[in-house]
Amino acid sequence: MNENTLNSLGYHQIQKNVAACAISYLGKRYARDMKPMVDASVIQMRLEETAEAAALIRNGASVPIPSLDGMETIMDLLGTGYLFTERDFSHLAQFLRSCAQLMKYMEGKAEVAPTVSRYASSMIWMESLLSEIERCIHSGRIQDQASKELIRIRKKMTVNEERMKRKLDSLISKHRSIMQENVISQRGGRTVLPIKKEFRKHVKGSVLDESGSGQTVYIEPAELVGLQMELTSLQAEESREEMKILGDLTSLAESYNREIALNTETVGILDFLFAKAKYAATMDGRTVRVNANGRVQLHNARHPFMGASMVPLDFAIGQTYSSLIITGPNTGGKTVALKTLGLLTLMMQSGLLVPVAEDGEMAVYHEVAVDIGDGQSLEQALSTFSAHIRNMIGILEQADSSTLVLIDEMASGTDPGEGVGLSIAMLEELHSRGATVIATTHFGEIKHFAAATPGFENARMEFDTVSLQPLYRLRIGEAGDSYAYSIALKLGMPQRIIERSKLISDQGVSQSVSPSFAPSVPNVNSSSSQTNSMAEQKHLHKTRDTMKPVASSLQTGTRKQSDRPVTLEPTSPAKVFRKGDRVYAAYLNQSGIVCDLEDSRGNIGVMLRGRKVKIHKKRLTLHISADELYPGDYDLDIVLETKENRKKRKLMGRKHVEGLKIELPPEE
Repeated sequence: MNENTLNSLGYHQIQKNVAACAISYLGKRYARDMKPMVDASVIQMRLEETAEAAALIRNGASVPIPSLDGMETIMDLLGTGYLFTERDFSHLAQFLRSCAQLMKYMEGKAEVAPTVSRYASSMIWMESLLSEIERCIHSGRIQDQASKELIRIRKKMTVNEERMKRKLDSLISKHRSIMQENVISQRGGRTVLPIKKEFRKHVKGSVLDESGSGQTVYIEPAELVGLQMELTSLQAEESREEMKILGDLTSLAESYNREIALNTETVGILDFLFAKAKYAATMDGRTVRVNANGRVQLHNARHPFMGASMVPLDFAIGQTYSSLIITGPNTGGKTVALKTLGLLTLMMQSGLLVPVAEDGEMAVYHEVAVDIGDGQSLEQALSTFSAHIRNMIGILEQADSSTLVLIDEMASGTDPGEGVGLSIAMLEELHSRGATVIATTHFGEIKHFAAATPGFENARMEFDTVSLQPLYRLRIGEAGDSYAYSIALKLGMPQRIIERSKLISDQGVSQSVSPSFAPSVPNVNSSSSQTNSMAEQKHLHKTRDTMKPVASSLQTGTRKQSDRPVTLEPTSPAKVFRKGDRVYAAYLNQSGIVCDLEDSRGNIGVMLRGRKVKIHKKRLTLHISADELYPGDYDLDIVLETKENRKKRKLMGRKHVEGLKIELPPEE
């Protein structure tokens, strides 16, 4: 997966959260190295085994996962010729005992957790190695019975130490009056007596040290020299024998190199598996069905970082549409919806349970490409728009039928008209490649495009128009508004500015400029006006005459229809559209029939491919007038109602509307 995708969606935090639930160094390493997979069958298997582990935890099971303390060093040095210490073998013995305990525990869970139990059953019980380590080493010290030679040496050392003790007791009694204190000291590993400096000639032996004040000298009595030399020799023999024992144990452990590595690896995998299960328990994660066909059906989905504070999300895509355009007000939850779907997809493909309701279904993608956040950089001199374009170019380089594309705020950062056109072209390109696309926008043209184009669908984030508060619920199948005027008014924007904004939006800037700002125009006489009017009428009649053959062929059905309307040169924009007019929307490259007259905001209802959409009159041009398209005494309301319910009537086998037999216009 693209690193930008992982960063944008917060995947690295998921890795850290799972690692925090692991107890071994290997389990934590696996969690930190976790990456989304792309094989649907493998992903389904990983989800099922994680679900098994989560079920054990929910039932109160305390799985005895070994901590692997000290095993990292052992695994790094095993087979390198390194001589392991008593501490190393203590850690190895503890690991072997823990493995035996885990194997016995999981054997009893084979029925309720068969997949997880199979991991433990693959481990190897190294009883002979454990027995030998326990025979030789206990509490971090080599035992006397580790070898016969060590027993002999340590017995001689014991005898020597007893003789020295008796000799020291005798010397202390003899020199008690001249000793600085009745304490036996050690200097350089040799036993000495603390004698007052002025009496040092009274004790036979060697002065090994003196105090800082110079008042005390530390003398090794001559009577102890022989015993001390013998003890030093025995200690050297003991050290050599201990090294020999540790060498034999190291060789024995190296002979089990493969088995130790297998057990260590299995423990790490089980620790990682139960870490995923523990993390799932913190967010009530559940398994989902996996497919490679782009189908997603989720109920009550939640972002893992938001938990119960998030309004659950219901989401579906991949059945009748593969591209979804989400609209709604700012702070309404559009971006959260994008990130939720993206992060849950990455989690699912990593074998993690996701916080959704039961019976969810998710798709596996080879790539998840995102454009979320403007990525603006002062250092790189990149504007918001430039950053978007750079991201989109990167998305186009990898987009195909196995790609999930998440785009936040399409057409932002540049001229709205050009941005809308570029966005629609991008959506068409991604859709033609078979990519699954979820995008957010505020622009009505993109909403209209989605409503009129097969394979696309609109969705909106619900908004309470009374309290002017976002509800954060996603409703698929409906386009939403930005509620900019309502929100601005609630935040304190003066009413007159709101009304003026509506006027400008409805009429356009050029028509709504106030007289004080209007440019001066020369006066024209009435005759000139009349002449211009006659010229306009003449031009209109000429245009209608030109389009009559097309209208006739459309009525008789001789003109071949295609899935998308044939692009024709549109006529001059009409001042007023009537019901039944065939109009052309250039930005959609589609023609439709006017079914609802212009509202107060200049939006006109147009029937496009059997669906009603609202399009502003400025974006429509007259294609064929209603008079030419429906010659005669047809009732346009009946005709339009007939077109809207054509499919219903065909199913009913009826060709009459209210007793009037009519010739239906060709389907679009």
